Amino acid sequence: MTGQTGIVDAHQHVWDLAARDQPWLRLPGNEPLLRTFSEADLRPQAAAAAVTATVVVQTVTEPAETPELLALAAASDLVAGVVGWVDLQADSVVDALAALLERADGGFLRGIRHPVLIETDSRWLVRQAVLRGLAAVGDAGLCYDLVLAPEVLPAAVAAARACPGVMFVLDHLGNPRFDPALGPAPDPDWDRNVRQLAALPNAVCKLSGMLAEPPPGRQAGEGVAHLRPYYDTVLNAFGPDRLMFGSDWPVCTLSASYASVVAAARELTADLSAAERAAVLSGTARQVYRLG
Repeated sequence: MTGQTGIVDAHQHVWDLAARDQPWLRLPGNEPLLRTFSEADLRPQAAAAAVTATVVVQTVTEPAETPELLALAAASDLVAGVVGWVDLQADSVVDALAALLERADGGFLRGIRHPVLIETDSRWLVRQAVLRGLAAVGDAGLCYDLVLAPEVLPAAVAAARACPGVMFVLDHLGNPRFDPALGPAPDPDWDRNVRQLAALPNAVCKLSGMLAEPPPGRQAGEGVAHLRPYYDTVLNAFGPDRLMFGSDWPVCTLSASYASVVAAARELTADLSAAERAAVLSGTARQVYRLG
């Protein structure tokens, strides 16, 4: 436990294939995820891992999904916040954000995300229309989650500099290419770009995604030594007050159980002080996403 509040899982998903298609689940390797995942599926696993609050994150670029996630949060005592989606480049982005926030359950909206992974333009984040949309996100009092390929990190740095009123949340450490066969040291470009983003006061990072990576030739849950170079980079760059745990459930189940992912976060943070560990496992997420 991290105190009376328990652990906050700052990054999990749900989807109902009967309600909405998820085309990305048909990408090679994602076939085990091609079914419905609900909060009810996560609840017992979260309870067993002492996770008492989560942030549910968008999965598709369709406006109808975010209201559904808000309704889920309003009916749940586990889901405490929502990172939804709007079309950042639309002329109506201000109105779209206002409409979400004005809903009876709009108070659960804590951030916006657009999966930059689907964009072929590595400079998409610094398009003028996107920057206007990002500024609107900040004006609405919301964060912006960054999910991107590592080569897009320079554009993320530029966008964060251009939008100082927006808190940028880097998902999955910026998706570094994890290949232990190439040696334990992270890619120097990723290391440099992550540190440049961390140098900005309006950026934080999620300790997520990589926690499900198994050791070379072994199963997930058999130690975290292979993860430490990546963890050490973001811990040193952002500090515990700007680093937060996220499971990336159910995507993590492609290679690790929910319990294993939480255990990896606990093991990596074991050497921190009690206050620092509490920040990574709950406090940073509560502050950044205003979870109370």
